Amino acid sequence: MKLPGQDRYAPSAIVSRPDYAWPNGSKLAVLIFTNIEHHAFRTGLGSDSAVPGSPQTQRNYAWRDYGNRVGIWNILSTLDALGLPAAHNCNSTALDLMPEIGRALVARGDEFIGHGRTNAERQDGLWEEDERRLIRESRDGIAAHAGTAPRGWLGPWLAQGPATLDLLKEEGFDYVMDWPADDQPFWMSTRAGPILSIPYSIELNDSPAMVFRQHSGRQFADMVVDQFDEMLEQSRERPLVFSLVLHTFVVGQPFRLRPLRAALNHILGHRDQLWITKPAELATHVRSLPRGIVPGSELLPPG
Repeated sequence: MKLPGQDRYAPSAIVSRPDYAWPNGSKLAVLIFTNIEHHAFRTGLGSDSAVPGSPQTQRNYAWRDYGNRVGIWNILSTLDALGLPAAHNCNSTALDLMPEIGRALVARGDEFIGHGRTNAERQDGLWEEDERRLIRESRDGIAAHAGTAPRGWLGPWLAQGPATLDLLKEEGFDYVMDWPADDQPFWMSTRAGPILSIPYSIELNDSPAMVFRQHSGRQFADMVVDQFDEMLEQSRERPLVFSLVLHTFVVGQPFRLRPLRAALNHILGHRDQLWITKPAELATHVRSLPRGIVPGSELLPPG
């Protein structure tokens, strides 16, 4: 029996890989992401605060819009107070409707990541020509606010079609985060050359945790601490990437900020053992490593 498979990356057991370190000699990299999203009014795709799969209404539209009007500012204030950098998965439409967000991210020196035009749509199921248009429009729309094109991509709903990786590479993207297969980065093949997969957690992610599984803010904060403590211990054996994913309309609610702040302070208590960075910087470092260190690096051109 032959089951369907994928040919983008080869099997690789993390315990069998070469060892390496991050730029400051640490073994645990820390990435913090926010998701800055826009949803169509009363139509399209979108999550609901109370009932998963609920129809699109003015209520859940407004709940998600809270993230851009209030939640992102609560999160940025928290990150500012703790001196933490972040990367932001941006729907280009969200930045168009609220340009103050883009200006704030530029002022912080944070990273913009392509996240489609809107989370009211998915890119899988599109004709290749239409998907390329979606990618280009998102890339160019973000560049208009960031001043430079994004290097990384996270598809709306982490959705990809058969040619998505090829299109992203051809349109100038260096890395993707839609393949949550590892706690280390690895190279993937495309028809235009390799593209890097950077770890992006769908478990340590406030939307599935608190919206779909209905965990409380304190339960989520406990998850953050437990994930961090375990990965810090495991990183004695091998380099790892700890990623924390925050949605502005979820953890941006004030009552969830307090337990999140406590969890972040716990992480910062180990700051001298960490590389707190952004994904583009991580991708640059990975590209500088010798061939044979990172899984899939044999796909890279010599030199």
